[in-house]
Amino acid sequence: MRTIKSRRDFERVFSRGRRLNDALLRVRVLDVGEDSDGRVAFVAGKRLGGAVYRNRCKRVLREASRAVGLPVRGYDIILFATPSTHDSAPQEVAVSLERMLERACR
Repeated sequence: MRTIKSRRDFERVFSRGRRLNDALLRVRVLDVGEDSDGRVAFVAGKRLGGAVYRNRCKRVLREASRAVGLPVRGYDIILFATPSTHDSAPQEVAVSLERMLERACR
């Protein structure tokens, strides 16, 4: 799975990307063109809690992204954990993520 790593790429997705919110996660999606392989990033901010808590949130997001087939060709996607992400099963997050991606990647 290709991931977004550089600060410049994160800022590009933040400034130009489309934002979608749900109770279980937040998503930023940027159309980078069909020529590009898609990339994905997983974010759990410090305000969520300690390192163990944040790592669990990112594990749930990674598992959900695998279930829906991320990365999507032509899109850079950033997934943000919310406080509800930690207590949710990856399958629940995957259903929510799939709904959000259908709206974003039209």
